[in-house]
Amino acid sequence: MSSGPLPLTLANLLLRPGFRSRRRPDLVFDRLLAEAGQAEVDQRFADDFRFLLRCWAGAENLTPVGWLSARGHVGRHLANRARIRRLIAERPEIAEEPVDRPVFVVGLPRTATTLTHGVLSLSQEHRCPLLWELLTPGLEPGPAEREKAITAARRLVGSIDLFSPRFRDIHALRPEGPEECTFGLPHTVMPLSQARIPEYLAWHDARDFVPDYRHLKQVYQVLQYGRPRRRWVLKSPLHLENLDALRAVFPDATIVWTHRDPATVVASFCSLVEHGMAVSTRPLDPHWIGATWLELLSRSAARGLAARAAVPREALVDVPYSWLGADPAAGAPKLYAAVGAPWTDADAARLPEAAARPRGNRPHLYDLARYGLTRADVDAAFTDYNALRAEVDRT
Repeated sequence: MSSGPLPLTLANLLLRPGFRSRRRPDLVFDRLLAEAGQAEVDQRFADDFRFLLRCWAGAENLTPVGWLSARGHVGRHLANRARIRRLIAERPEIAEEPVDRPVFVVGLPRTATTLTHGVLSLSQEHRCPLLWELLTPGLEPGPAEREKAITAARRLVGSIDLFSPRFRDIHALRPEGPEECTFGLPHTVMPLSQARIPEYLAWHDARDFVPDYRHLKQVYQVLQYGRPRRRWVLKSPLHLENLDALRAVFPDATIVWTHRDPATVVASFCSLVEHGMAVSTRPLDPHWIGATWLELLSRSAARGLAARAAVPREALVDVPYSWLGADPAAGAPKLYAAVGAPWTDADAARLPEAAARPRGNRPHLYDLARYGLTRADVDAAFTDYNALRAEVDRT
């Protein structure tokens, strides 16, 4: 990969004076917390994000843009936590909003989770969170407030497109389109796709994620309050490793698990990480990306398999890649039937738009060898998952 697009190079030069602030991450954090509303952020939430920012500040090969991204990530979560707690304190009935029978699309990344989520979002009976809502969750906004939130989301997407033009060819973000719970969950492995922070990985590995999912539920309760109630259709590949915590908070959820060959998944996702990480880390080590994400993705699959046994059969829908990846017109009605939703002519008319592939300048090409991996490496790491996938394909 080259040294990066010119806008990224210029941004790193302009941001270099502020880069020195990473030497004092606690001071930076205290400012972010004060801006969010220190009295409204509970201590554990604040302590956890203070730890994350400390880890991020010490990341190897972090760029000035990467440090700006880290501060933005932490500041956004603190601000959202303060806003949600303030709204619930002002209107306690928000905490009583029922999130009934939500659908969660899970699975390894690059297994058509986005496509599956998009197809399920077609129904007028379903409610999917939009990117701008997840970035700044709140009550029904007025026109000016709504436009301000959408504009902020457009700026975020625009900066990603500017600094990493290939990223949108791989995973397009739409400010007003359905988006995944990753933006609402406090802690996920996604910071590891931006920086080398092994301390956070170890901390994350031992974490109890039930409080994170309680926070996520509050996000959707806030977004639902005062608006028509519809069935939530939610999505994130990162739910796969936390199905036990997810089900502890959403016990009546339907789990839609998408499946694809892990060798393709790992190669494609490593490529996605490489293009995204190039914005915040220079130089990159593709072999480190391969080793790190082979471990993380195989761990996610193993944890998902372990939690799967406790999911009632009627609450679990397995979706092979061929359902939507090969023939969406045939697979979409089966998907709707499996989650207990009607498939209508109106849904069918909108399907081509939902199933359309991102249109980039170049196709997304990827190769395990670039990341120091072989198919044998991947197959060995996903032996148990491949056994499940073979069973799903047979049935």
